This record gives sequence, structure tokens and C-alpha cells, in this order.
Amino acid sequence: MKKCLLPALLLLGSLTSISQSPAPRIVNIVNFIRLLEPRDSAITRDVLYQTVADQLALMRKHRLRGTFLLQYDALMDPRYQALLKPLPKDSFDIGAWWELPQPLIEKAGLPWRGRYPWDWRANIGFSTGYTPKQRERLIDVYMADFKNIFGEYPASVASWFIDAHSLQYLYEKYHIVASANCKDQYGTDGYTLWGGYWNQAYYPSKTNSYMPAQHTAQQIPVPIFRLLGSDPIRQYDNGLGHSRQGVVTLEPVYAFGGGDSTWVDWFFNTLTTGNELGFNYTQAGQENSFTWAAMAKGLGLQFPLIARLRDEGRLQVQTLAESGRWFSQKYPVTPATTFTVSKDLPGNSQNQQTIWFDSRFYRMNLLWANGTLRIRDWHLFDERFPSVYETKPATSNECSFFTLPIVDGYLWSRKDTLAGLRAMAIIDGKEVPLEGGSASFQPVGDSIMVIRWPLTTAKGTLIITLKEDRLEISWPDAPAFPWFFELRTAAGTTLPFDHINSHSLEAHSGKTKYRVTTTTGFFTGPVNGAAWRVHPQENTIRLSYGNR
Repeated sequence: MKKCLLPALLLLGSLTSISQSPAPRIVNIVNFIRLLEPRDSAITRDVLYQTVADQLALMRKHRLRGTFLLQYDALMDPRYQALLKPLPKDSFDIGAWWELPQPLIEKAGLPWRGRYPWDWRANIGFSTGYTPKQRERLIDVYMADFKNIFGEYPASVASWFIDAHSLQYLYEKYHIVASANCKDQYGTDGYTLWGGYWNQAYYPSKTNSYMPAQHTAQQIPVPIFRLLGSDPIRQYDNGLGHSRQGVVTLEPVYAFGGGDSTWVDWFFNTLTTGNELGFNYTQAGQENSFTWAAMAKGLGLQFPLIARLRDEGRLQVQTLAESGRWFSQKYPVTPATTFTVSKDLPGNSQNQQTIWFDSRFYRMNLLWANGTLRIRDWHLFDERFPSVYETKPATSNECSFFTLPIVDGYLWSRKDTLAGLRAMAIIDGKEVPLEGGSASFQPVGDSIMVIRWPLTTAKGTLIITLKEDRLEISWPDAPAFPWFFELRTAAGTTLPFDHINSHSLEAHSGKTKYRVTTTTGFFTGPVNGAAWRVHPQENTIRLSYGNR
């Protein structure tokens, strides 16, 4: 017996040490620079320049490394060149902000269609508005001028969104090591990026810059980091009932968010103390268009705190290029990561907890509030799902990127109905939500997160195990009454499901079909107003994702 027990104990000790080793916490300070701001006459070129100078001074005061990304017209301005060229390369990363102003377009021999010298519309000021060959020409012009000024090509190129063709070209010809795109948002400023790898970073598919690839052969080997530091609890539901989301992020210009000391302290404490899988990440900083007057308070709160946490060894401050190189050396494919919240913002009466789980196969968000659980979001990733912008230019002034929904707690909700997959039981003939105490989060190995939720509805603990390409839910000591998870949405919601079979849930988006299958448990539906339910067998549900 001792001979059998010893290997088991050694394996358990190995798993425990892996799961308890602290995941890196990485902060990128990224400030991107525009030469002009046509939306407000009070924001002059001098105001924009002084904003960047003040950002740099504050970073130097606190010995913070960081990244400055230049729009083309700012790149060509002698004042920005004089400000940024002397910066030490071991502390500052100077790269490209990939919004396309009039001087770049015209130097590439293309007609300018904008209303102003910089126009933020998706079909004018972004690469999506041009053919693949035109995108290459624009990149070549920018890169040649950048190298002429700084002596080398930029390692980092970022934007609210960049198409996959441009990213592949930037990687193959100019060897960039990092990119970044906007946080998940719906309709904000006319840009929709919805259902993607929620935080940290991912390798995009060669046919869709917003869709993580599942295999190395189909991925662009440039990690895309998610910008702006979304509130893990409140950003998602912000704006329900409206066509556009609001903003609750680390951006220092927002009174609730990055400009509020209580929120900032809570966010960084959450970032640095959660029991995470892989690594955790956020981006600090701000575009100069918001001006120093609007961001000074927020950055004055954030930068000293980031410096203190760095000095205490609780986080690492890296340039975007450094993070890109670190990611590529560590991960051959997109990793599984988490962002967990065990304790909500002070003063919140709902006692909310949440976890965002991301892998190259799917993302999932679980939210606990008032003692109940709602799986609020669940989107699948498929490298074969193409973006409409890869071969044809955008014709609309807005831009949209999506993935493959199984649960969408934002788009399928209304103000009076929050969509989601809820844990339910039938007790004394009544369907009731399961209730419980505080959930705990425990990473195991490199790609598994185990969630334990002690129940109060009845004895026992609900155990949810999130793996890279599958999900397991078990209630080992469940009483003898039925329990299940059910999806409810707002009335009139158009859902993607084609067939609900006993062992598969089949759906489509455009021409792409996708499905979830049960290896243990079964589906039913529609039933009693729910779109579908998934039931356990022997108190366990096991789900995997098809079409891989």
C-alpha cells in the first residue's frame, strides 16, 4: 500500500505546488498619441503635446516603464520626435498607433475620404476601410518613415482594431512582437468587439483578428493584448436597454472607474490578489485626446499605486513589446487564463463575485449575486469563422467583430430580464434557484480552474471545473431532488440554436455551424419558458465543444 500511496502523494504535491505558485501580474502603461483633435477646437496641438509631456514626466517621477504609440501625423511632428527619441530603450517602447490620418493616406497615393485630417470612422481611419493591397502600402509608408526617424522598425503596433491581413503582414515583413485592441464593448464610439478573449492576450486566427486560433498552423504568432482594464463585474451589463454600452474601466478620465480612488484601489487589489490561472494583466494610460486636465487626477492615483505594488513585488510593469516577447516565449498557443473577483467593491450590497475564464476554445463568465449563480456569458472560438473585413473593405462608418454565442447575458437581456444560465432545482414541486455562500477559486496545473460553491439550498458543494476545451459541473453529495442549469432570455430574443438534441446543442452564426455536446448529462428544451436545460447524470454534467 505504501508503494502505491507514495507516487500519488508526489503527484498531489506537484499539482499543489503548481496551482499555488503565484501567477504573474503584468501592467502595461500605454499612452497613444494623436497630433490633432478635430472634435473639439479647445484641444489644440499644444494641448495634446503638453498632455504627452506631462504623462512622461509622471512616469519618470515614479520610475515607470511604458509604451508610447504614435499615429502617423504625430510621428512626423518634430516636437514628438524630440520628446521621444532620447528615451532609454530599456524603459520605453515607441511604437505605432494604427489609426490612419490624411497625411499617411495621401503619401501612400490614396484619396482621402475623411471629413477632417483625422477621421475616426471605421471605413476611413482604420485599416478595415482599405483593400488588403492598400493596407500593405500604408504599412510600408509608415514603417519606412518610422525607421528613418527612430533608426529601427517599431516592435508594437496597436489600435482599437486591426484586421488579420495587416497583422500578418506586419509580422512577416517587419517582425512586430506585440499588438493590442480595444476591450470588449458593444456599440461604444461606433465600435463593437463582442465575445472575444476577454482580457490578457491571445493569438488571432489568420482569417479573423478578433477570433483566437485553436492551432499553431492557423494563428498569427503576434499576441494581441486587451486594452483599457474593464471592471470585471460592472462593465459587461453597463448600458442594458440601450444600443451602446457605457464605460467602467481603468481609464483615468472616468469619475467612476480609473478616476475614483476607491475603485482604483479595489481594482488593483483584485488584480494582484486573485487566485489566477496563467497570468493576469491590465493596461493603464490614456490617449492624449482626453487632455491632461481630464486625466491628471486619475493618473495621479494610479501611477504611485502601480509603482508601490511593483516595489512590493506584487506586479510587474513592462512595455508592450516586453510583454509580447514574454508571451511568445512562454506560450506556443493561446493559454487558459482567469480574472477572478472574490470580494466586490466596498459598499456593494449584492456581495458579487465573478470569474472570467478564457482559453483558445471559449470564454465563460460566472457571476454570483445575492447568493445565486448566473453563467452570464459563454462564447466559443473557431479559427474557421472569418471576419468580413479580411478580403473586403468596410463600407460602414461603424465596425463589428463577433464570436460564437452559447450564452449572451448582454445582447439577450433587457432591463427587466437578465439572460443567463442559472443553477436550478425542483424542491417540493417548485422550481427554485440554487443558493449558496462564497465561491472559491483554485487553479490546478496550467489550464484547469476548479470552483467550489458551498450551497445553502441543500447540503453539499457545487463543483465547477473549467478546462481548456470542456466544462464539468458536479454536485457529489446532492440530495434526491432534480437539479439542472437552464437558459432564460428576454422575450423576443433571436437565438442562434438550430437543434436541441438530448446530447448536443447545435447552432450557427453566418455560415459557421458550432455545437456543444454532452458526454455526461443531457439537454432538454424549450421547456417552461427556458430556451434549453442541461441535466446531470449521476450528479455530473460534462460538456465539450464540437467542430474542432
